[in-house]
Amino acid sequence: MSFGVYVTGTDTGIGKTFASCALLHALRWHGLRVVGMKPVASGCERIEGQWKNADALALQRAGEPGIAYADINPFALEHPLAPELAARDAGTEVTLPPILAAHARLADQSDGLVVEGVGGWAAPLSPSLMQADLVRALRLPVLLVVGLRLGCLNHALLSARMIVADGAYLAGWIASHVDPAMERVEDNLAMLRERLPALCWGVLPHAPDADPAELARHLRIPTLAE
Repeated sequence: MSFGVYVTGTDTGIGKTFASCALLHALRWHGLRVVGMKPVASGCERIEGQWKNADALALQRAGEPGIAYADINPFALEHPLAPELAARDAGTEVTLPPILAAHARLADQSDGLVVEGVGGWAAPLSPSLMQADLVRALRLPVLLVVGLRLGCLNHALLSARMIVADGAYLAGWIASHVDPAMERVEDNLAMLRERLPALCWGVLPHAPDADPAELARHLRIPTLAE
């Protein structure tokens, strides 16, 4: 692969999927055949006899066509709970081998992969598996999505510190406007740029129904920028 990144966030519900889909479109504009992956997804519905997750389906639509859903989302868990609890309800446990096997198959079919995590960085995948373990196994840099709302400075700085402390490489961050009523947005962005130990790849507007292809124009990928 010529590109790969693991997308995490400062919390759940802060726009990781929007950012991941926009990133996929931006990469496709650069001529790359890219695929989105959601290794673990809780909160699925039964579609054509298979458990499927809305975020994973969005990633599937934004990436190369013809990719098997089961490889995009190896662990599709019914209940919208923390993965460890959702997996327990499903009578299973999230483990590395199925994820690594699916990742390898996706890598064989693409030039790059955007792998979206669950919740925030410290959200566990199982009693013995953290997202940091998965990132180390996949050997991917991390992209942090920062939800712009009151408290984002604390959440972003703590997340960045933990990512680095866990031995992962923080490649960059994307700001996501999740609270349209947030005050002093530009001041907060300036403080984030000063303090986060990585480059900002873009600022996504508050647009819940936006086409990810349109959001892509707000991103600039340093490794591919001219």
